[in-house]
Amino acid sequence: MKRLLFLFTLFALMVSACAPTFTEEVAKPVETQPAETAEQPSAQNETGNPSPQNGEITVEQIPSEYSIASGGLDGWFTTGQAADLTLSAVDFNNAGGGLFFNHPTSIVTDGTHLALADRNNNRVLIWNELPTANEEPDLVLGQPDFISNNPGTGADQMNWPVAMAVGGGKLLVADAYNNRILVWNSFPTQNGQPADLILSGSDFQMVEWPWGVWTDGTRLAVVNTPKGEVLIWNTFPTSSDQPADFKLTAAEQMGTPRSITSNGEYFIVGDHNASTGGAAFGVKNATFVWTTFPTSDTPADFMLEEWLQGEITDDGKMLMVSSTGRSMSVWNSLPTAADPNPDFTVGGMNSFDFNAGDGSDIAIANGRAYVALSNGNRIVVYNSLPTSPEQLPNFAIGSPDITTNTLETNFIISNPNPLTDGKSLFVLSDFDRKLYIWNQIPDNSNAYPNWVYNFPEQPNGFALANGQLVVMGRSALYIWNQLPLNGEMPDTTLALNGYDLGKISGMTYDGKYLYLADTQANAIYVWDGLPQSPDTPPAFTLSAESPIRIYSDGEYLTAMLKMNREVGIYRVDELTASSSPALVPNPNGFGLTFGANQPNVDHGAFNMASSAITANGHLFVADANNNRVLVWQSVESALAGAPFDLILGEDDASDRVPEIGADKLFWPTRLAFDGSYLWVGEFKFSERLVRFSVQ
Repeated sequence: MKRLLFLFTLFALMVSACAPTFTEEVAKPVETQPAETAEQPSAQNETGNPSPQNGEITVEQIPSEYSIASGGLDGWFTTGQAADLTLSAVDFNNAGGGLFFNHPTSIVTDGTHLALADRNNNRVLIWNELPTANEEPDLVLGQPDFISNNPGTGADQMNWPVAMAVGGGKLLVADAYNNRILVWNSFPTQNGQPADLILSGSDFQMVEWPWGVWTDGTRLAVVNTPKGEVLIWNTFPTSSDQPADFKLTAAEQMGTPRSITSNGEYFIVGDHNASTGGAAFGVKNATFVWTTFPTSDTPADFMLEEWLQGEITDDGKMLMVSSTGRSMSVWNSLPTAADPNPDFTVGGMNSFDFNAGDGSDIAIANGRAYVALSNGNRIVVYNSLPTSPEQLPNFAIGSPDITTNTLETNFIISNPNPLTDGKSLFVLSDFDRKLYIWNQIPDNSNAYPNWVYNFPEQPNGFALANGQLVVMGRSALYIWNQLPLNGEMPDTTLALNGYDLGKISGMTYDGKYLYLADTQANAIYVWDGLPQSPDTPPAFTLSAESPIRIYSDGEYLTAMLKMNREVGIYRVDELTASSSPALVPNPNGFGLTFGANQPNVDHGAFNMASSAITANGHLFVADANNNRVLVWQSVESALAGAPFDLILGEDDASDRVPEIGADKLFWPTRLAFDGSYLWVGEFKFSERLVRFSVQ
């Protein structure tokens, strides 16, 4: 049950000639509207990125050159075909070099070496000596070189390495989507060196999606994230299937534990969905603390707010970063239940912004603190441990300076949500609070956009019809009466009285109707055209069970119902207040599964169908947790119960592993199709925007 709740919560909460040379240089805007004059750091939004000044939209023109796609293609797709380009990435099987990271997470040191888990690049980078500047790593694990980043299952490969540990001369890597722990008995000395031992657990105690690992060379602790437990071995296992000695659940309070911090005595587990009462599965970041190393499944001695991860020094100091915070917390002595608060915090919104993100980590050696920032996409380094809130890092690794985020300067888009009219490409990011515009359809990977709009609030949806563009923020609709291909500001900013857009779960517009989906009210509100004033009421309301994402091409309205469990379709020309959706048959209903090789699963079942679109009578469904897009050539045949005609992102119906290859997909979530090109936006843990062309 806990595994099912974990997966349901995961996507219910979810809820980016030749191209420019891929470098770490900042792309300079040549025009900004309105001008920003403040020199202080911008205010931060709740999703983790800078907000425009003064609550206004700003726009940047990007000096961009790219090949232009011809369009007008004939043909159709085939199962397992490769995508032909990717945006929001360097290219397929191309990491961009040893010093361009993609959401680094765990960082560890044995006092001599430094190792970094470069998570989205499926590799671990190793410096043979502790770096003292922005120095290239000496070797790479999981890949044969510093360019490649394809995943794999061999002993010399990885698929989403998220955590590491060192102890007793060993190096351990939590290879999350391969459901295993890779063990090197000593620090590797060659690129792509295979692991000496692979730990995957016993038949009754499998390692699943491990986010955290710790060892002192004798004991071993591994986080089993979807099962809400930490597996602990009292002696280091010598075989792959050696069972753990016990499971630590904090007396069933763990939800989806993610990280382990320990000095061998004091033991800390960071949790993304902790349950303080033990019965309700709630979304709560928290950190469990045992003041002595646990030897059985006992409750934690106390809890700290936030999901924290970091390092404990030899003299008893503790430095921790939060997955959601902007600062680093410092304790001069280990916290206790009576005194859990840090002595001070370094940085913050009005100082240095750590921009940490899931899995960010700290390693300490020779008096230096190396802080890996996942969302900040760099390592920042303190030459001496911070002693005051204002102390700045001395240098960065993977960035030209301590403040530049190379994800932003290279246009790596978080949660890319595409739309296209066949001539231009528009990509919205709720996390980045940005709209990226390519004036023409790009025809090469890593093509930079022509324009980037920065919103003062989180944009939660957008639509394109009749040459108009509508973006839904948390408080207003932003409406362009003509497509903004020259940096134009919206013609109208419209709030809707009586409707909290911050709680609206989906929006679409097809030129005839504007639709808003309200999950809590089990309703889709339908306006006849765009509202003319804040008080314009909807023409009618559709009853729909927990609708989330919706899309209309003017012929069909698709709705993800029951919180992504079902795909419902309405015929637009038949819509009335009494209309009910026709459901796309799903053989096993909501087929929640986890892992790559689940038995007794009907592989036709949706597993978090995160969005569905129609175009020219075709139906495309982003089957997110199955890491594939299902395609029907005919909407009507899909409604009649016909099986899907083909699969994109996997080789066949039984293949469901998330991967970032050209013919693979990793959490596909948003779709757009113009008759020639299908654009697929991947959510959160990949962030690619890939293009499949009809053949």
